[in-house]
Amino acid sequence: MLRSSSFSFLIFPAMLPLLLAVTDAATQAADAAPGMIEKFGLESKFVIMQAISFLILFAVLYRYGIKPTLSTMEERNAKIESGLKYAQEMRDKLEASQREAAEIVREAQSKAGEIITEARTTAKDFLDRQTQDATQRANELITKAQQAIELERLKTVAQAREEIARLVIATTERVLARQLSDADRSAYNEAATRELNIA
Repeated sequence: MLRSSSFSFLIFPAMLPLLLAVTDAATQAADAAPGMIEKFGLESKFVIMQAISFLILFAVLYRYGIKPTLSTMEERNAKIESGLKYAQEMRDKLEASQREAAEIVREAQSKAGEIITEARTTAKDFLDRQTQDATQRANELITKAQQAIELERLKTVAQAREEIARLVIATTERVLARQLSDADRSAYNEAATRELNIA
């Protein structure tokens, strides 16, 4: 890409000698071939004036038309370049942000997986402890119930023996129609108890 200063340096100085050479050549041709000048009706003073007019027109156009256009083009090119740089920077930032977001999502998923695994382990341990505690309490209740049943059975058996012994004594007293002594009562109680233990 050409800068305006280098472009003007290349165009204007290169054109000036060319124009002077053309003017010089026209003057020499006019001097050397008078027939040509007369044939076409050219006069050297008018050709020189035309060349000078052209140079003045070219200088004015360059100064007020070409040079501002070139500087405007340079400004636009600079803006386009800065816009492209900015777009590239934004693209790079976007890619970096996307990579960072993907990394954050991966970390969050990893942490969530760890938390879920830990929660499952904790829940399983808690469930196992609760199951063991419930089983132990149930076993304790069963043992206590069995002990209570056994005590109740023993108590009932003892009461039944006492009642049977009392009935045996009462029946014996009626059958014999007399009052039994303490020794007789004791002997009948022992006999009834032996019979109940055998049965």
